[in-house]
Amino acid sequence: MSQTVVPPVPSPDPHVIVLFGGTGDLARRKLLPGLLHLFHAGLLPECRIVGVSLDPLDDAAYRKLTREACVEFARQEAVRRHWPAFARLLHHVPLHVGAEGLADAVRRAEQRLGGAARRLHYVSTPPSAGPQVLRAIGEAGLVDQSRVVMEKPFGTDLASARQLNARVQELFDPDQVFQIDHFLGKEAALNILAFRFANGLFEPIWNRDHIDHVQIDVPETLGVEERVGFYEGTGAYRDMVVTHLLQVLAFMAMEPPTALDPQSITEEKNKVFRSLRPIDPRQVVRGQYRGYRRIRGVDPRSDTETFVALRCEIDNWRWAGVPFFLRTGKRLAEGARIISIAFREPPKSMFPDGSGVGSQGPDHLTFDLADASRLSLSFYGKRPGTGMVLDKLSLQFALHETGHAGDILEAYERLIHDVMVGDHTLFPTAEGIERRWEVSAPLLEAPPPVQPYAPGSWGPAAMHALVAPRTWRLPFERRWREVG
Repeated sequence: MSQTVVPPVPSPDPHVIVLFGGTGDLARRKLLPGLLHLFHAGLLPECRIVGVSLDPLDDAAYRKLTREACVEFARQEAVRRHWPAFARLLHHVPLHVGAEGLADAVRRAEQRLGGAARRLHYVSTPPSAGPQVLRAIGEAGLVDQSRVVMEKPFGTDLASARQLNARVQELFDPDQVFQIDHFLGKEAALNILAFRFANGLFEPIWNRDHIDHVQIDVPETLGVEERVGFYEGTGAYRDMVVTHLLQVLAFMAMEPPTALDPQSITEEKNKVFRSLRPIDPRQVVRGQYRGYRRIRGVDPRSDTETFVALRCEIDNWRWAGVPFFLRTGKRLAEGARIISIAFREPPKSMFPDGSGVGSQGPDHLTFDLADASRLSLSFYGKRPGTGMVLDKLSLQFALHETGHAGDILEAYERLIHDVMVGDHTLFPTAEGIERRWEVSAPLLEAPPPVQPYAPGSWGPAAMHALVAPRTWRLPFERRWREVG
């Protein structure tokens, strides 16, 4: 019996990691704890981490801030076992020292590594500060031997996306640029590729002949109070749909790539974006939760949507006529991240009235994109006993059942490692970003008015008409099987 040979994980070169916005919320919640976990897992190369921020901190103060963040947000085994060694990698430079001070700090870090290291610039700053950061990198002479990670949003419309891409490309070659979308770093998103292309059971039915519709649903229970300055000028569509949900759609809808390499996968995703029809404002429901306009910093007449549901269509042979329904919003009833694929029902039923066939909707294949990766395939089966009575049953898989749950990398951890080894597979390209803004233009130019909805609900009632005669998959009628 042959054993599966697991290919070795690429080993990154030594790195100086420069975190712009190194004391911000994303750095505290995700980036610094994520780097600690990579260190704990043996996936972080020889490196130094230079935090850059507006705060006048020395190295000791930055290490104290980082430890507090890791105690709150990191895996505690990593903190217990590796904090002293990890702390020695941390340095801080205030932004007010200018380009010359930044260059000195990075070069001192390189000298500690022996002088030969790559540079990873992570731009974790508000969008308005992005051009200033790029200018500082250029003036400091830190472009060579570097890669740059850009956080969303990648512009706010087609014109601004093109402007941002042009500015980035003035300094960096395309292979140096990584525009990050953490949704694509999730284990469950990668499992879509494995599920589709490693199994002869599913790929033959992954098309308009067998699939009735697809839903991508990312409701959130949180409000926007802590991000109101950003959110008021952005809204749910720009914040979530252009950046995340359309990316997930491309993973789900792409053609089989010629190889499992970054260029081939990126090309197939971009083909999906090229085939997307422009978003029709008549097929969009925008909502705003009651109380949003009373938040400090929000215009009392604000038209910013905190909820959006829409219908997308892909104009190619595989998906012609199959609607893709996307929904996301704040202050909704539950937090979830699912892709739900509804299969076509049989054209004719032989089962008698009262059998229950079709009474609980079509068969579904559901991917849960939460960190605890799960999937479920629902179907009708006969209830034991006399007569022909059917119940809705399901086959379910959860990552915890494989024995590899401890090997999961959080999305940012995976993507930071991919940047260090130069793997573009899970990163958007400038072409794909600009095309998504292009198909969004009709909606951005003529958005329908926002409709109020109650906090804790599933959104405005008009969302039901958008999918009729179908229904939204969330809330689930049957819950996931409990871990146990």
